[in-house]
Amino acid sequence: MPLTATALDALVRKTARETAPEGPGPVAVGAVLGDETALCGADPTALFEIGSVSKTFTALALARLVVRGALDWERPLATLLPPEAEVPERDGRAVTLGQLACHTSGLPRLPRGLLPRAPWDASDPYARCQEPALLEELARTRLKSTPGRRFRYSSFGAGLLGLALARHTGGGYDALIQREICAPLGLRDTRVALDEERSARLVPGHSYRGRPRPNWDLADLAGAGGLHSTPADMLRFAVAQLGDTSGELAEAIALTHTTGARVHRAHTAHPGLYGTRLPASAGRHAVLFHNGRTAGYHTLLALAPARQAAVVLLSARARSVDRAGFGLLTRLACA
Repeated sequence: MPLTATALDALVRKTARETAPEGPGPVAVGAVLGDETALCGADPTALFEIGSVSKTFTALALARLVVRGALDWERPLATLLPPEAEVPERDGRAVTLGQLACHTSGLPRLPRGLLPRAPWDASDPYARCQEPALLEELARTRLKSTPGRRFRYSSFGAGLLGLALARHTGGGYDALIQREICAPLGLRDTRVALDEERSARLVPGHSYRGRPRPNWDLADLAGAGGLHSTPADMLRFAVAQLGDTSGELAEAIALTHTTGARVHRAHTAHPGLYGTRLPASAGRHAVLFHNGRTAGYHTLLALAPARQAAVVLLSARARSVDRAGFGLLTRLACA
């Protein structure tokens, strides 16, 4: 028997209660199942840092440009950077935009030369990640594997992708995301920079143990994790991922779901998303997801497209919400 709207709402409320930590740091839980949606917990218009879930937006922006023929997955990164920029190669192979989106570029996880020794404990660890410094660090970087050969998760690479796309289209990364994703989908509050009204809606972040943590500014590495969003926007984004009702992003979303590189036997890397499967008890349905963490927040977006199911969790506490989110998605997939 299909899950009713009332039953879906009850499941979401139960997950929100179980996930909310003792002490400060509200949690929002949203779910999609077919034509039904439910959202519970923090105010739907409250703003959170979404960390590396920003990579999903960056990769989708690339996919939109690919669909329009403005760019290609195989376009070398160097062609979108200033002429004087030095992009490392290995075995005669150049780093491409598609490799940056799928984490197969060979670039290291972070631009270590620009970060404090303990970035998680620093108040603003990415403050030095401005374009000139990033390009200097890139020129000093040695690739850890041949481009396209091996999966190596790289926020450095994802940030460079956002920077390159912003340079190519003009107007900056925030303008790119607004134009390519937020405006077509009606995401009113998903952005890097917050005005005074939105800043007032930003929920203060907290550490794992509930201590107040400062907000991060990822500067020109924003494509790797600099976006803020609300529970309402993220739920709308999840609905679009299951079948873009506006039609404008449908082909680009499908491209990010079907393009990928195998990580190992059970997992794949897609542009802005990871691929895995639910447990056998839930039918082994394919799942696409990304999570995100900053000093004071944790976020999860997870989709089971074949079941038309999705979950979003946003927490103002740097404590993982992944187990709760995947548990809810499993229950939805079994419905």
